[in-house]
Amino acid sequence: MHSTPSRCQAMARPPAPGSVIVPDWHESAEGKEYLACILRKNRRRVFGLLERPVLPPPVAIDTASYKIFVSGKSGVGKTALVAKLAGLEVPVVHHETAGIQTTVVFWPAKLQASDRVVMFRFEFWDCGESALKKFDHMLPACKEKTDAFLFLFSFTDRASFEDLPGQLARVAGDAPGVVRMVIGSKFDQYMHTDVPERDLTAFRQAWELPLLRVKSVPGRRLADGRTLDGWAGLADVAHVLNGLAEQLWHQDQVAAGLLPDTSENSPS
Repeated sequence: MHSTPSRCQAMARPPAPGSVIVPDWHESAEGKEYLACILRKNRRRVFGLLERPVLPPPVAIDTASYKIFVSGKSGVGKTALVAKLAGLEVPVVHHETAGIQTTVVFWPAKLQASDRVVMFRFEFWDCGESALKKFDHMLPACKEKTDAFLFLFSFTDRASFEDLPGQLARVAGDAPGVVRMVIGSKFDQYMHTDVPERDLTAFRQAWELPLLRVKSVPGRRLADGRTLDGWAGLADVAHVLNGLAEQLWHQDQVAAGLLPDTSENSPS
C-alpha cells in the first residue's frame, strides 16, 4: 500500500470539509423546507433520468448536474451504497450488477460563500466488475464525461483496500481534472476491520483524497415497520452527499478560474 500518485495525476487539492458547503444546513428549518421536495410522506422520492423535484415558485433554485462513476472490487458494496444514497432498500444478498445501472439522486445544499442554495443532481453509474472485464466498451462508457469517481473499499476486505492504488491508476489515471473520493463501506463492522486506522492515515497522506466512511446496516423504518424512514436515511448519508457537492462545486470554481488552482503541477 505504498504506491503514491504520479504528478501527472495531480488535480486541485480537495477543499477543507465545510469550507464550500454549509455542513449542517440540511438539519435547519430552511434546509428541511428544501429537502421536503425530495420526500413524500416521509419517504424518499425516486427520480427517473428525466424527472426532477418541484419546488414552490418562491424557492426556485439553480440545478448543478454531475455524472459519478462508482468503482471498486466486486462485493465491496457499490450497489448498496448507491441504494442508501437514493433512499432505496439495500440488497440483503450480494448479486453482481449486470451491465450498467444508473441512479439519480437530488440533494439541495447551501454555499458558504454566497448563502445561495443549489440543487445538486447526481447521476450515479454502477457497473458490475465481471461486465467491466468482459466488455471492453463498458469502462470507457462509464468514464465518458464523468465529473467524479467514487472509489470503494470494504472495512471487512483488506484486499479491496490494497486494490485502491490500482483502481485509481486504472480508472482515473488519464482523467486528472475529475474529482476523486474514497469511501470505506461496512464501517458498522469496524470491530472486525481488516483496515486499521494507521493505514487509512498513511493512504490519506499519500493521496490527499477525501476518505469517508459509511455503514451498511439497513435503514431505519417508519412506524409501519416496512417503509424506510426518508428523513433518517438522509441524515445517514448527508456527509457523503455534502462531501460530493463540496468537491464538485470547488472543482468547477477552479476550472472556471474563480478560485486559484492548487494542484501540484500548476504554475506557482
